[in-house]
Amino acid sequence: MADGLRRLVGAESGRVLQEKLESWYRDYEINSCDQNLNRCCEIIELNSQIQGQLFTILNETSQEGGHYAGVETIKTRLLPWLGTCFSCATSERLFETNLSLTQDSFERERQLRELASSQTFQLQELQEELTSTRLQLNHVQQELARSRSPSPRHSENKSPSPLPLRSCSPGRARRTNASRRACLVARFGDIYAQERLDAETLLRTYISDMEMVQRIIYIAAVESFHAAKMAYRQFKIRVRETLSLGHSGPESLEDTVLDYIVRHEDLYDVQASVNEVIRSMNINPKISFPPEIDFIVISTLIRELCRVAFSMQTLIPPLDIAFGTDGELFSETKYHRSFDSDFTAALVAYHVWPALMENDVVIVKGEAVTKRGALWSHRSRSRGRSRSRSTSPLLSHHLSRSRSPSPLRSGSPSKWAY
Repeated sequence: MADGLRRLVGAESGRVLQEKLESWYRDYEINSCDQNLNRCCEIIELNSQIQGQLFTILNETSQEGGHYAGVETIKTRLLPWLGTCFSCATSERLFETNLSLTQDSFERERQLRELASSQTFQLQELQEELTSTRLQLNHVQQELARSRSPSPRHSENKSPSPLPLRSCSPGRARRTNASRRACLVARFGDIYAQERLDAETLLRTYISDMEMVQRIIYIAAVESFHAAKMAYRQFKIRVRETLSLGHSGPESLEDTVLDYIVRHEDLYDVQASVNEVIRSMNINPKISFPPEIDFIVISTLIRELCRVAFSMQTLIPPLDIAFGTDGELFSETKYHRSFDSDFTAALVAYHVWPALMENDVVIVKGEAVTKRGALWSHRSRSRGRSRSRSTSPLLSHHLSRSRSPSPLRSGSPSKWAY
């Protein structure tokens, strides 16, 4: 026993423990959180070492006293102290259990509140649908009454309703802006991964030059966004003119117009935009196509791009594609390099896919090809390429087909024509 106690005294562990405590107390306010925690852990480790040595001395001392010596001391002092330690640990476990149960209770209450809110929103949607149905029924009844009226004067004064009467939830466009934006960004990525590759495979059956195929697809994307934005502006003007005649509500006219467009995107004449894109591509000097086939073969890609671009104009703020030109400085933040690019080249030879932008921030990177000297060789080839070819019979027949007018153009042609 004397040896163990002598070693403990010689190690001066108690004095070291006291010095560490004093040092920690002096530096506590200037230490960081991590430094204070490290100091505390050091003191706990040193204290545990001292306690281990003391228990060893306790064991040796009790053995020197025989079977019965020291029993009373252990019963009156050591065992109650140990019991107090274990009771503290038990109370801590009980506290943790109560805390866990409280958190579970709060989580259940939160779920119940969300469920109640969702049911309330669904009820509002059903009420809106019911209101819409009633408005449509009243409109049909009025039209029937007018058609049965024998007075020709009444028939002449009847003004057609160019916009269908469907109810709109006030502020719906702004409420759903975030979810619609996420869906449209994802759809833009899907078009790049699916429809673009399908169009590329289809074009390769007619064109052996991979660069020309990629140029055609990129220009189709650029022209699709341009045509869709023009169609959106015209559509918005007509909606504003019509709704301004009887607008009266808590929200502004612009919000009402935006809500209407979001709810009636099916009225967008996407085929007219597709035809406009094909016409623009036929006169673009950067691309060419065999005379027996026309760009109508990639109309599926163009149609999907026009739909996405039109819907992106209803967002706040709207999304658009980045402007790109051959020979521009390659931007790592805006484009990925194509796998066959020269990664040491600093200029863009041509673009494969446009970048998607929100104001001046890149949302989805595009793809570009960088090659040394490729830009100048393409320009020399472009000078000798002739674009004076007639429109194919397939496209002429497609553009001349008569299409049934949409509900927006059911009124006066001079007022509602695109």
